Amino acid sequence: MMSKQSIGFNFSEDYILEDDVIKLMPLRIEHIKQLVKISDDPDIWLYFFEKGNDLESLTTYVESAIQNRNYEKEYPLIVFDKRKNSYAGTTRFYEFSSVFNSIKLGHTWLGKNYRGTGLNKHCKYLLFQFAFEKMEFERIGFGAYAGNVISIAAMESVGCKKEGVLREFFPSLDNKGRTDAILFSILKKEWDAEVKSQLKNKLNNSKNNY
Repeated sequence: MMSKQSIGFNFSEDYILEDDVIKLMPLRIEHIKQLVKISDDPDIWLYFFEKGNDLESLTTYVESAIQNRNYEKEYPLIVFDKRKNSYAGTTRFYEFSSVFNSIKLGHTWLGKNYRGTGLNKHCKYLLFQFAFEKMEFERIGFGAYAGNVISIAAMESVGCKKEGVLREFFPSLDNKGRTDAILFSILKKEWDAEVKSQLKNKLNNSKNNY
């Protein structure tokens, strides 16, 4: 019997998620013109293996993400900030598993002027709602460099729970050694029971937003 995920998720469909603050749309080649205006920031790419801090590298980054969508490996999205009326960054779903009915969420970055504005929480709320309520996945996984304290704090702030460490999983940033990966997740039953309402409350209280 096929799982709900394998029946329901369609890589060729253009899913659009939005609320009164943001709009998430499939990433396209034409978005490079807008993204290159905000991607020239070394803080964005510090923990990324792929870079996008100039036109050439950003073009490769976007083309690779779109190609992976065509291969049904990833589903990249662009983030549009309705308040600023401008594109803010990208995110994506990846590592779909119809066997385990699970998915991962990551490759998320926002331009400097969009960080610390609450945009990330709005983004995560829509993505969690879509994954758990429309696609009916049972779990969303996340990962981060052990030293990426900002990303780890952001994941914890939207309800992710730490579940383990992959020892020396990544090469260190100076390429002189190895560093750990920290694993997080959210389960559908946690979303239904508490995470959804808690995150919604944070969205309604801008003082607590990242």
